[in-house]
Amino acid sequence: MQTIICDACHQPTPAHDVVNYGSMEGGYRKLCGRCFNGAAASRLGLQGFEHVVFEPVRMVDGRGAEHEFRFRSWLCGTGLAIDAFELRDGSPAGYRFQVIGEPDDEPLELLGRLIGKMRRALALTHLEDTDHGPQVNDGLVLRGTVDSDPDEDHRVPMVVIDGRAISWDEFGRMVATFEGWQFRLEFRDRSEEV
Repeated sequence: MQTIICDACHQPTPAHDVVNYGSMEGGYRKLCGRCFNGAAASRLGLQGFEHVVFEPVRMVDGRGAEHEFRFRSWLCGTGLAIDAFELRDGSPAGYRFQVIGEPDDEPLELLGRLIGKMRRALALTHLEDTDHGPQVNDGLVLRGTVDSDPDEDHRVPMVVIDGRAISWDEFGRMVATFEGWQFRLEFRDRSEEV
């Protein structure tokens, strides 16, 4: 796992927990989550804000596959966000979830909301594997996230459905089977329930 030295506390930090903090005028510093939250709390005038670190959690999806989630809490604007994500090759990939609360919300309550959201999402399956690759299952609904394909130089999108990376070409083949059908494509922030 790649680590980066935090510019404030000088501690080695996993790359997925580093934030580039600053501005074009003043320059940027690479800060670990704890130092970023301290700087953000100070800037927002939040007295006594405590950075909380949660242990990884393992959960099972609707197919019986186990997933390990890491957590990151961070001050965003005037809210406290908690992200849950899987790591693959040291980077966030697969399932990703988020809840946003108030900066003074109890972090364990926010974590409880997040875990509930994760359980509901993991219980759903949208894909089935066939001889023709992944296909939309008989529920006829797809839920996932839009990401960028790291194998494409020109930033072609990919989607993550059921925690699986689906290339834009694969996605096109999946929806081509519904030629002539109607569809509704709706985008929502990661912190919202879908």
